[in-house]
Amino acid sequence: MVDSDSRSATLADEKENRRSVTPSPLPSINKEEGVGKETIEAEATDNEGSLKAEENVPDDGEYATGLPLALVILSLLLSIFLVSLDMTIVATAIPKITDEFRGLDLVGWYGSAFFLTVGAFQSTWGKAYKYFPLKLAFLAAIFVFEVGSLICALIVGRAIAGLGGAGIASGAYTIIAFSAPPAQRAAYTGLMGAAYGLASVVGPLLGGVFAEKVTWRWCFYINPIIVFFFKTPSQAVPVEASLKEKLLQMDLPGTFTIMAAIVCYILALQWGGQTKSWSDSSVIGTLVGFVLILILFGVVEWWQGERAMVNGRLLKTRNIALGMAFIFFLGGAFFLLLYYLPIYFQVVNGVSASQSGIRNLPLIIAVVLATITSGGTISATGHFVPWMLVGGVMATIGSALLFTLDVHSTSAHWIGYQVLAGLGLGAAFQVPIIVGQAIVEPTDLASVTAMILFCQTIGGAFFVSAGQVAFANILVARLVETAPAVSPAEVVTIGVTEIRNHFAASDVPGIVLAYMDGLQVAYAIAIASAGISVFIAMGSKWTNLKGKVQAGGAA
Repeated sequence: MVDSDSRSATLADEKENRRSVTPSPLPSINKEEGVGKETIEAEATDNEGSLKAEENVPDDGEYATGLPLALVILSLLLSIFLVSLDMTIVATAIPKITDEFRGLDLVGWYGSAFFLTVGAFQSTWGKAYKYFPLKLAFLAAIFVFEVGSLICALIVGRAIAGLGGAGIASGAYTIIAFSAPPAQRAAYTGLMGAAYGLASVVGPLLGGVFAEKVTWRWCFYINPIIVFFFKTPSQAVPVEASLKEKLLQMDLPGTFTIMAAIVCYILALQWGGQTKSWSDSSVIGTLVGFVLILILFGVVEWWQGERAMVNGRLLKTRNIALGMAFIFFLGGAFFLLLYYLPIYFQVVNGVSASQSGIRNLPLIIAVVLATITSGGTISATGHFVPWMLVGGVMATIGSALLFTLDVHSTSAHWIGYQVLAGLGLGAAFQVPIIVGQAIVEPTDLASVTAMILFCQTIGGAFFVSAGQVAFANILVARLVETAPAVSPAEVVTIGVTEIRNHFAASDVPGIVLAYMDGLQVAYAIAIASAGISVFIAMGSKWTNLKGKVQAGGAA
């Protein structure tokens, strides 16, 4: 255990040697000493309940302008586009992937493997940017991401890509904090959100086209082409510390502990009711292991103190803690809809993969428009809680309407329902990061960003896996009633786009009905997840962020 004297010395060294930057031509943040617990609580609000801009926004130093700044921003937009593309491009390709691997049982892993490592390694990369050269660390993240992309034909490749994606996501916002003048950061935040949204639009389309016209593997092989356009400035000087201290700051015990817990959770859900019964010792053992390892994670984070990926000092700020919980549930609802709507279109409606991507556009475009609108409005007015509440309510209602879709639903139904759900999700999706970054000192920017992104991506892994087990279990149970002539095991092992080619025409309607029932349960989980986020938002402290937003957006 780290004793209090050594920890105090470490914190003192960190305050003494905070990241600085070269004087020209890129930005310099050279504020007062790092913030402690008392400072956080004191600076959280003033007498009117508003945040103190002058203490939270670094406005001194020279910042890049013109072409140098444009090149920095362009490289960051491309990097965010890369990661966001991988989050969404696989969604419409999943049905085709199941054809080649002959089964639905691994669907949850296609998304969860990426989310798992993106979330678990957020803090590790955040510390890497603090203690190692910024440009080198960012390029390393790009390299790892591309290696994973090249082998993403396997689930392990998705996990490796997620490891690199974690570094890209947190690194992009760290570089923004050091590159853009405070008055312009909200505008660049909007651009970052637009890059995410553009990838969300293009991803499903490319995923469907590649899956149908070429091969689904090109969903991942396209990424290395973009990396050649990447350039980032060498601007920040890493904090001075011994190699041992740098490694300790990575909180590798916490990283691998939470990964072990989530893997146990995913395995239990993948086995339960599909390849093994829920009473099987393997299923029970992994569920118990998940709970015990999760408790161990809490103990490890408490023991790590300031080195922890989930910083206890920052968690004591109400809006940060609630923001993390909020995005965990709202992110879960978003990724559930993103991953399971294509199955509805391709199986129930019988459209192609590329057409499925087009039919997903109402959801994604609505998310993009609402994200940009809410970010700009929060910057202009400073009010963020209404966006969390309204967004959560709209997402819940939209998910509930999507739950009502059936084999006879018209285009007006699935378009309108997606738009409503997308507007709600987009309105609230970036709010937790905007708020978190506005109420901490610059020295805590990387930490609070990593914590919120951790919850967002782990929420995706958690709920995509939960949706998969619910979907598969209901599908198998309903097939006995709707298509008694077919083997449920055979349906599960046949790729979803091959149903109409493999089974007799008389059996297909019953199989489609069973699929519809399974999908509705997945959508029901999205309803519950979005609904819980509304109740969490109700607990947020009503403060005004006008003029205090440093940088934000959801990667």
